[in-house]
Amino acid sequence: MNQEAIRKAGEIAQEVRAYSKTIVKPGAVLLEIAEKIEAKITQLGGKPAFPVNLSSNEIAAHSTPTYNDIQTAQGLLKVDFGVHIEGWVADTAETFNLDANALHQQLIDTAKEALQQATTNLTPSTTLGSIGKKVNNTAIKAGFQPIHNLSGHSINQYDLHSGLTIPNYDTGQTQEIGETLCAIEPFITSGVGRVREGKPSTIFSLAKEGNIRDPFAREVLVHIIETYATLPFCTRWLYKKFGTRALLALQRLEQAGIIYQYPQLIEESGAPVAQAEHTLLITKAKTLITTG
Repeated sequence: MNQEAIRKAGEIAQEVRAYSKTIVKPGAVLLEIAEKIEAKITQLGGKPAFPVNLSSNEIAAHSTPTYNDIQTAQGLLKVDFGVHIEGWVADTAETFNLDANALHQQLIDTAKEALQQATTNLTPSTTLGSIGKKVNNTAIKAGFQPIHNLSGHSINQYDLHSGLTIPNYDTGQTQEIGETLCAIEPFITSGVGRVREGKPSTIFSLAKEGNIRDPFAREVLVHIIETYATLPFCTRWLYKKFGTRALLALQRLEQAGIIYQYPQLIEESGAPVAQAEHTLLITKAKTLITTG
């Protein structure tokens, strides 16, 4: 692992998270929030590791503005973004209470506390089950539920979800987390604690290598590979480069199975969801919260 790049990505993420607090306001246009955050990442010397997720209320994850979006910030808004340096990612998120709702604030506070508990005293010998237990116990004590089918994840170069799943409930797993770069991200809800797939998100990633007959779709595919590699990207990024023609090219690439479109993830009972997330570099010497 390139620890210098990992630390730099984390430092940028911290600055960008502080910046986000100055622009995430009730009624702000979501498209403008996303583009300002992504521009700030670039200005500070990083690259967006994935499109900024701006997920409201019962939408837990995988919601990013489209290129012509007019939606505005409201309710319980989760701001989830990533920074990468040479493919080494810092992934972080927090939730904003934009309507001064007491329940929403309780969910935010519980998600923060669950993250604090889960990231305290972590070593390579910490078990996955014990991390999930801390998140679960914090949620239950507050009268809420963790989202059982969303989890934290290990991170590798240009690989945001590199195989290790870090649960948000007590799985009883005795597997140790080991020396790793990972993201821990409690999702807390007043609902049933599970998500279902919703509408398409306009967020994509490469699914497999492949050829496509359409020459323009091939041009778009080359750009995707050269610019984003295996990290996620979105429609609005390609719209900036290619205009509306990109929409048809993406459709053809998706139909060919070359790219995969993530669905929005919605709390099953329609209840609001709060999220908190940090990236951690865990080694025998010490554990560093890169985004903290």
